[in-house]
Amino acid sequence: MKRPTNWDRYYRAQTRDPDLRRLVEEELKTLRVGAQLARLRQRRKLSQTRLAARAGMSAPNLSRIETSPSQNLTLGTLVRVARAMDYEPQITFKPRRGVTAPRL
Repeated sequence: MKRPTNWDRYYRAQTRDPDLRRLVEEELKTLRVGAQLARLRQRRKLSQTRLAARAGMSAPNLSRIETSPSQNLTLGTLVRVARAMDYEPQITFKPRRGVTAPRL
């Protein structure tokens, strides 16, 4: 097992506060969307410039979406980018921790 780094210890200490932990977890969720888009783009062997052109947007805007989706990504844009890579986005909902979802 690897030894904890200074970052690991700092992160654990900071996330002991429930409010801060919630904020960090929410931000990590949004960053995962951008990272997933970047991975899909790379698998398709598309540059940001090429994908942006296919999606009808600028390359800098696509770069911002991949690195900070919470500030730049709308559902419509997500659909455009996904379709430009020949994907259909799928959105699912799951209950939050400790909350029981009603049966549909």
